Amino acid sequence: MRKFVIAFVLLAVLAACVSATESPTSTPVPSPLPVPTATSTPMPDALWVSPAVPAQLADLSRTWGIPLTTNSASATQKLELSDSGSLWIYALVAPFPTVIDGVDSQTLVATWKGNPTDLMAGRSLLMAESTWSVFSALWGEPASGAVRVLPSEQILDSAWKESAWAIIPFEEIQPKWKVLSVDGQSPIHKNFDAEAYPLKAYFSSGFPMPKSNRDPSKLTTVMLTGVTAIVRATAATMEMKGVTYPGDLIGDWLREADITHISNEVTFDKDCPPPRAGYRNFILCSDPKYMDLLLDVGMDVVELTGDHLRDRGENALLETLDIYKANNIPYYGGGKNAEEARQPVLMEVNGNKIAFMGCNGKRAEKYPKAGEKTPGPALCDYDYFAEQMTALKAQGYQIIFTFQHEECYSAMPCYTHEDAFHTVADAGATVVSGSQAHYPHIMEFRGDSFIHYGLGNLFFDQMSYILPSGEVIDETRREFYDRHVFYDGKYLGVELLTGMLEDYSRPRPMTEAERSAFLAEYFYLSGWTNAPSPTPIPVPTVTLTPIVLP
Repeated sequence: MRKFVIAFVLLAVLAACVSATESPTSTPVPSPLPVPTATSTPMPDALWVSPAVPAQLADLSRTWGIPLTTNSASATQKLELSDSGSLWIYALVAPFPTVIDGVDSQTLVATWKGNPTDLMAGRSLLMAESTWSVFSALWGEPASGAVRVLPSEQILDSAWKESAWAIIPFEEIQPKWKVLSVDGQSPIHKNFDAEAYPLKAYFSSGFPMPKSNRDPSKLTTVMLTGVTAIVRATAATMEMKGVTYPGDLIGDWLREADITHISNEVTFDKDCPPPRAGYRNFILCSDPKYMDLLLDVGMDVVELTGDHLRDRGENALLETLDIYKANNIPYYGGGKNAEEARQPVLMEVNGNKIAFMGCNGKRAEKYPKAGEKTPGPALCDYDYFAEQMTALKAQGYQIIFTFQHEECYSAMPCYTHEDAFHTVADAGATVVSGSQAHYPHIMEFRGDSFIHYGLGNLFFDQMSYILPSGEVIDETRREFYDRHVFYDGKYLGVELLTGMLEDYSRPRPMTEAERSAFLAEYFYLSGWTNAPSPTPIPVPTVTLTPIVLP
């Protein structure tokens, strides 16, 4: 019995141990299911270019190596209008034979909105689609008929046919356009202030872009002038009122240019007789102190094609050359011998390479030229000059060729001019200009060249001229000063500045009425059918009183 009890107790203890170590009825806990990992496929790189982007920037974007898309929502990068970034300058332009010089921005915006002023009545603005997009963003969508959108390459021809105006990017300016100022600012001027100029926009992207389409360090201006002969009444007036007196009123125009050209037709001679006012003295010379006038107005290069260089003999001419050299003024179109006389003056300013060349096209038997060992003006050897121009153009030079040629007292050039001027234009001259004309002459475009047959006087005493018929004319008082603009190795065109001679010596800027009449007349006579009909305002009659020095 006792054994049975012990066995029972042992079984009970064993059962308790088993219960304490395992649970036969427990369910195993399942392992947690794996959570799927979220994965995203990145959008492929794509660039959207706004329709407002000008062609130059659009072309640049194609070099960035990123595919283009027409869907702005799917783009990873955008080239578009912005509040900052690359500054793009636009120009208000008109056909070259346009008298108006500028407008204010209110006039432009009023035209855009369909409320044109009298100035703009019946005149639509031409522009490319990208330019339309820019100014639609700035000014709102234009009124119906206020703007016509054309391909860029059609705008110039359409404007000339219709006498229309246009808004174009700065980089599309070319010589047959006249750039109009807006709010007094012109992008072809050296003193241009972009902050005060309304025709501009900014573009941004995630890629490197130019700071602007207009870099002032690439702009060069060249001022060409007409006849300078500091003699007779001009010299007499200077003796009374000061050597620099003739430049008082237009001197800032000349000094402001990067390169100012003067065609001085006479020599400086220390033995030059005291000046006498009158019209019968044709043996001409200047006191050497009159060089101060030319230096004061900023002369940078002097043309020596003039008829009167040999009036006082070879020594006076050689001494004059020494005066120019002493003042670091390069000369061309004349020299100590024929070889020197036909050498160009080469200048590089702000990256623009300019070559000055010139000759005297008058009859050699009457107007002697430089010889093998004698000084004088250059003979017009057109074959020689053509070879020179070909070589210079291959080196990147823009060529300015100036003439001393036959003189005629009318707006039309003398019969011999056209062949000579056309010859050098066809040989590659960018600008062909007549320095001989006492009476201003007309202009023309020939291929890629601008020709101005004669600018009139600069510093000379011709307040009037007596024609062979006995008629006295005073159109010799009217003067052109041509400001030629170059940018980044390209010729942009010319601005015609205008003056009126006073006091036998001192030209002044024309009044607005004088200038409008003068330009209208010359654009019409130049044969441009879209020029306004001329309504000349008579030049005030001046009674010529001989000047007598005290």
